[in-house]
Amino acid sequence: MMMHHSLRYLSNLASYCGYFAINGCQVVCKVTTNQLQTLCRHEGIVCLDLGVNRKQMHNFEVEYLCDYKRTFVPGRKTANATGVPKFLTDVVLVTESIHLYLRERELLPCSNLQPVCEREFYLVKWKGYPDHMNTWEPRKNLRCVELLRQFWDDVFLELQRQKKTVVPNRFETEMSSYLEQRARHRQSLQRWETQINSVGGLTKRILVRNRVDLEGPPNNFTYINNYKVGEGISMTTMAVGCECTNCLENPVGGCCPGVSGHGFAYNECGQVKVKPGEPIYECNNMCRCGPNCPNRVVQRGIQHTLCIFKTDNGRGWGVRTSERIRRHSFVMEYVGEIITTEEAERRGQVYDRQGATYLFDLDYVEDEYTIDAAHYGNVSHFVNHSCNPNLQVYNVFIDNLDERLPRLAFFSNRGIGAGEELTFDYNMQIDPIDVESTKMDSNFSMTISPKKASLVTGSPKKVHMTGSPKKVPLMTGSPKKDPLMTGSPKKDPLMTGSPKKDPLMTGSPKKDPLMTGSPKKDPLMIGSPRKDPLMIGSPRKDPLMIGSPRKDPLMIGSPKKRARMECKCGTDNCRGYLF
Repeated sequence: MMMHHSLRYLSNLASYCGYFAINGCQVVCKVTTNQLQTLCRHEGIVCLDLGVNRKQMHNFEVEYLCDYKRTFVPGRKTANATGVPKFLTDVVLVTESIHLYLRERELLPCSNLQPVCEREFYLVKWKGYPDHMNTWEPRKNLRCVELLRQFWDDVFLELQRQKKTVVPNRFETEMSSYLEQRARHRQSLQRWETQINSVGGLTKRILVRNRVDLEGPPNNFTYINNYKVGEGISMTTMAVGCECTNCLENPVGGCCPGVSGHGFAYNECGQVKVKPGEPIYECNNMCRCGPNCPNRVVQRGIQHTLCIFKTDNGRGWGVRTSERIRRHSFVMEYVGEIITTEEAERRGQVYDRQGATYLFDLDYVEDEYTIDAAHYGNVSHFVNHSCNPNLQVYNVFIDNLDERLPRLAFFSNRGIGAGEELTFDYNMQIDPIDVESTKMDSNFSMTISPKKASLVTGSPKKVHMTGSPKKVPLMTGSPKKDPLMTGSPKKDPLMTGSPKKDPLMTGSPKKDPLMTGSPKKDPLMIGSPRKDPLMIGSPRKDPLMIGSPRKDPLMIGSPKKRARMECKCGTDNCRGYLF
């Protein structure tokens, strides 16, 4: 009975039973069962260790086929061989060095009309016998199915090796290199994803996917979930809070929104119900209500699983939701480094030369601070622009008394399906809202100043942003309180170039019939803010100006070099250009 053994266990048995192998193939011992058991006991192994059982014992008969160059010469009879036909013809060599696959055509002693029979013969090396005892065996005499399958696998691999040696396959070489790079790239993204989710304050997991190219995590970027306060800026915290036990159903004194002169911003489902442009006042750390208070929405953090992914249309990284988001639900905060306007001007010049910036001005009351998310930020750093966005920005006040430092929160303006990309309009415009001048309750130590409405412009990624919408009462009287004024003359939304290069300027500033001010004010000139035809009051307050030249939505880069950035949002109402 023939038994099969593994090279791993039978290295010492070779001396007993004449072990032979080629290229690490397994061998078969042509010994009796008793002899094999004796050898196994001597080596301290059992059949189970070898993977041999009674059901498969009959499969282990022939281990490998011999090298024909040493044992067989085509066209010559083989000595001491059994079952070899007298006439060997049509010898087919499958490989050149390892195995011989012999297909011979044996002429039977029959009539000439009888077809020729074809049979396959394999040259077998037997365990425990010298090479001259090798025999040619027909296929029907071999019951080792697994060994035959292994034989043909070896033949295939050998043919592949010979093919690569003769003609190197450039595609396979490049593919192998690409797969290695892809594996390293996948590992780097997994490490980045783990690092993002290890940052404190996350309530839902942030995923990272890139199936477009081999771009890895952004350089020089640190993921944070809370604002990083720059030098010279202090955050004033609330000293007192509300006394409500149920802020939604039984607010005391109007709760936190009431004492600041505003209504409750959320419904019972946590969806925002105030119009864009109105501020949101949430309960703070000094309030009696618990963390499940319906007036604590933004401070709970992201409540949906989001994914940072690489877009396939040239827009870089983007953000999509992995689950459905209801309309008017909180999605994320715009987080970054809070810096002064002077520092933002300095950084803006550097970012303009690089072609993209992440500056978002906080100008709810005064334009003194800016959020820079270029090097410090959260998932909002990767949100792209769209002319038909599904996110809307709101000003939110929680623990900070300073209205110059609101928190910027993104809410969905419609239902968002799972897998849909999250976007907002970098050139967002908000209708002004008339809000009365109000004061906080006597329990609070400061007075809320009147709010001034403005239009949200700019892009946190491409140009400077003027922050969230402001609110202003319609004022009449002196030129300083003009009802049409929404910003300083430095903030012109239509400024596309210097006065000397403006394509819309149709006449000389000194000869314009519609001139309402000095002869130097051209009514059609869109460039310089000093030549605006609708300026009614002080030259410093233009009713149509939305941002300073640094924050002009039509300007990308230095004020001296104007350029228009092409929009790639792909929506039906795409404006063609971002700014």
